[in-house]
Amino acid sequence: MSQLKEKLTILPDQPGCYLMKDRQDTIIYVGKAKVLKNRVRSYFSGSHDAKTQRLVSEIVDFEYIVTSSNIEALILEMNLIKKYDPKYNVMLKDDKSYPYLKITNEKHPRLLTTRQVKKDGGKYFGPYPNAGAANETKKLLDRIYPLRKCRNMPDSVCLYYHIGQCLAPCVYEVTDEQNQEMVQEITRFLKNGHSDVKKTLTERMMKASEELDFERAKEIRDTLAHMDAIIEKQKMTINDHVDRDVFAFAYDKGWMCVQVFFVRQGKLIERDVSLFPFYKEASEDLMTFIGQFYLQKQHIKPAEILVPKEVDTQLIHELLEVRVLEPKRGPKKDLMDLASENARVALKEKFSLIERDENRTIHAIERLGKAMDIATPYRIEAFDNSNTQGTDPVSTMITFLDGKPNRKDYRKYKIKTVEGPDDYGSMREVVRRRYVRLLKENRPMPDLIVIDGGKGQIAAAQEVLEDELGLTIPVCGLAKDDKHRTSQLLKGSPPVVIPLARDSQEFYLLQRIQDEVHRFAITFHRSVRSKTFFQSVLDDIPGVGAKRKQALLKHFGSVKKMKTATIEEFIEQGIPHTVAESIVDKLKEGT
Repeated sequence: MSQLKEKLTILPDQPGCYLMKDRQDTIIYVGKAKVLKNRVRSYFSGSHDAKTQRLVSEIVDFEYIVTSSNIEALILEMNLIKKYDPKYNVMLKDDKSYPYLKITNEKHPRLLTTRQVKKDGGKYFGPYPNAGAANETKKLLDRIYPLRKCRNMPDSVCLYYHIGQCLAPCVYEVTDEQNQEMVQEITRFLKNGHSDVKKTLTERMMKASEELDFERAKEIRDTLAHMDAIIEKQKMTINDHVDRDVFAFAYDKGWMCVQVFFVRQGKLIERDVSLFPFYKEASEDLMTFIGQFYLQKQHIKPAEILVPKEVDTQLIHELLEVRVLEPKRGPKKDLMDLASENARVALKEKFSLIERDENRTIHAIERLGKAMDIATPYRIEAFDNSNTQGTDPVSTMITFLDGKPNRKDYRKYKIKTVEGPDDYGSMREVVRRRYVRLLKENRPMPDLIVIDGGKGQIAAAQEVLEDELGLTIPVCGLAKDDKHRTSQLLKGSPPVVIPLARDSQEFYLLQRIQDEVHRFAITFHRSVRSKTFFQSVLDDIPGVGAKRKQALLKHFGSVKKMKTATIEEFIEQGIPHTVAESIVDKLKEGT
């Protein structure tokens, strides 16, 4: 801590970025500042909300990078967040994608819905609020413009030709002029040319009526009604038809809600809602959010961006190279006010849910740490063994981060060095394998290790950690009662019971951890056992070698499905008839 204080005294009064680190030397937060000295020092002085206090409590060191301007600091901050993915920069973890309509760049183009925007020569329109809205618009255009529908050209006309939604270029000649005319009409429609298309359709309806083609006239009338229904849903309009994104925000108690309105061709078609904790000035985190927003490939920069008065418009303009405005009056200001009101409402509505979730997760691990007399266990790793009378022994490890499952860090282990039903030996092996690997890769260690078992399993884990690896990680065990439910939390050597109220969130957290690691272990063991049974049950059948067994398992997926398969289904996989009969008979013996 003294070293940290010394570093705080020599911070420069220049713009730049700072990287906060925890005791594992992991970067947990990245920020930018106009004046590094003032910003970084502010974390370690004065009072903070609970979330900032939690961040500061984990900081044991920091680095900083000086830049020559605020815009350089913003760009560097975005790149550092993308590189390190710090856990407290949660605002940037947004995997949402929106549907678009696409006209393909092919000799005979198609109209598709897609969530991926690529540089492939196609024309993209959107984004749309959801797949339903995009598909609804596509269905309307399919009724009006008979572009090709099939991905691969068939040898004969399909249903779409018979219902008038395809010109069937697979069979009949369709000229480039015909295709381009339809593409231009669709483009005009999607770029707010509804009135022109409506006028053309009305003329066609009248002509069909005059020619006594009442069925065709009715079809066009229904299409016009469908068009009116779709257009009616887009009520918020600005007459200049410019594509723009509108950013507004609200904040309270260390949380921020950002609303982004997507306006396309003057119409409000969708919004994006993001809710996250912030640790700097609200306006600065909003600017970081805007910059990061367009790093995500599903977000295409529009012609114009509207931002609230708190945002430095020149800075965002230089960063994104688009027109950035702060509306002060008129329809744009009304749109900004609407987005701001939505942000306030969303923050108010979700705040109680956030607090409940905090109580179940962050507050629960804080109280658990206090009960066990250890530092708050932000990262918990839990182990469980599984075997059937000593056969096919396996073990699994799961990770809970900030009180929630972190499934990307789950691991499966097949026991390699232990013979027979030896839970203690299995525990020693997997603990050794896990933490030797983390040491070699210089990766963060857990704050707490949870063992599904009693004093024997705890002792086995501690023996490896302390005696072999020299690690001082707290280890606890979870004992179960006669109904196989989480009963007691054990810690120490010899283990003692840590009293926890049965109705406390920290007890519920331990139950979730124990249930999850047990579920993961059982699922993995069943998979291994199934494969082992399959390998062994076919060992004595002539004509079934290792490659053929592997191919069958890959095709059928499980022994259970294979038991219900017919001889013909095995023959279809290249198995000779007599061998297929032998397989079916052998599998029936094991039923």
